[in-house]
Amino acid sequence: MLNTNTTTLDTQPFTESKIREIVAAQRRFFRSGVTLPLRWRIEQLKRLKSAVIAHEQEFEEALARDLGRSRVEAYLCDIGPIIVEINEMLRGLRRWARPECHFSGFMCFPSLVTKVYKMPYGVSLVMSPFNFPILLTIGVVAAAMAGGNTVVIKSSSKSAASTAALRKFFAEVFPPEYVTLIDGGHDVADLCLAQRFDKIFYTGSPAVGKHVLAEAAKNLTPVALELGGETGNWCVVRKDADLKDAARKIAFFKITNAGQVCININQVAVAEEVAEPFIEELKKAFVSQIGEHAEQNPEYPRLITTGAYDKCARMADEYRDRIVFGGTGIRETCRYAPTLIYPVGVDEPIVQQELFCPLLPVVPFRDAEVDALMETVADREHPLAMYLFTKDMRWANRVMQTQQYGGGCINEVCVHMMVKGVPFNGTGHSGMGAYHGEWGFREFTHPQTVLKGRTRFNLSLREHPYGGKAGETKMKLLRLFER
Repeated sequence: MLNTNTTTLDTQPFTESKIREIVAAQRRFFRSGVTLPLRWRIEQLKRLKSAVIAHEQEFEEALARDLGRSRVEAYLCDIGPIIVEINEMLRGLRRWARPECHFSGFMCFPSLVTKVYKMPYGVSLVMSPFNFPILLTIGVVAAAMAGGNTVVIKSSSKSAASTAALRKFFAEVFPPEYVTLIDGGHDVADLCLAQRFDKIFYTGSPAVGKHVLAEAAKNLTPVALELGGETGNWCVVRKDADLKDAARKIAFFKITNAGQVCININQVAVAEEVAEPFIEELKKAFVSQIGEHAEQNPEYPRLITTGAYDKCARMADEYRDRIVFGGTGIRETCRYAPTLIYPVGVDEPIVQQELFCPLLPVVPFRDAEVDALMETVADREHPLAMYLFTKDMRWANRVMQTQQYGGGCINEVCVHMMVKGVPFNGTGHSGMGAYHGEWGFREFTHPQTVLKGRTRFNLSLREHPYGGKAGETKMKLLRLFER
């Protein structure tokens, strides 16, 4: 039985020896077999869901302190999706974990039955980011728990209020030998990576993702990476698109979390034939949704640190002569308004890096040359998301089926990651692995193939001798069985 009594938090800093002890305790707990039964996992997921609901207000307050999120945005983007995710796991876990039964084939006669068991990796490390600190911690932890693993969490030091709330939360709900949170800066993260884990799940930037992968390689630890994409996510608006609809959706998404979203639109390419009216629609959409001076609106989220604000402001100043909307901010509150920069060339530096802020470069292109634009996009690092706005479904479907990216939408933004039963993933510089629902369960389990042998009627087909008449007979049988 789990001890669910409220735990007094240890305020001492995490050292190498302390982290080693935590991992060792989790390994002992895992090897005891407690986490393996499905009934037990389901009980823990129910406990997790109830605790999230009970701590909803604390999480909302933490998100407000870290990111300036309103109550509605905090629930929409962090808390609500966790409950949906856990509900999907509770409904599907027994089915997902059921061993697969396979016919072994005549080559294996008389052993005709082979099973594939979905086994947990063991002790997992979940490294979560600052931009959605509640969702991208608890959501991944839930997948690890569903798979039957124990979990060590290293959450972001940038979202300090959320990290503090999460540490208190997990200490109250689960014992540290099952789930525990470690806080601290990059030095503590490296102390965690120095330990031998059985699975690592990291969400964050490609630069840090490379470091995580390199450290994991020292122990040959399997890794899942959810990254933002080194050259950012493209949105393409063709001349036949519904401009008002596209502008409304793009504005909503760029406002969300002040652009600090791994699948957000990094730059929008617009057919030059409709670029001017599109920009006017986009301006109207921003004003309608967040006001003419978003930085003064308390509902508008803020950038995570003054450092992030300064980086955003410096880049905006570099393109000051091309800012057609926004370009203002308040450093004291770290709020920088949604900012349109137009026109921007497809090869300029601002569209060859992940921005992670409210700046939105607008790249004009001739609609007849859209395929050349898509070739340029394909030549760059794979994005985590891609968005197309057009009435030409034949073209859109062809692009979506030939480009390399994590996921995306046609005539919509971001909601593909909210669909139940589908994976959320990246490829190349936007990540590896996948999760959400059953895909998260798969990410935190590995398939073990077990053939059940027989002690009678075993053929000597595989045994020597291979020459002479016996060999010829065996060859005939082998060819027959392999058909």
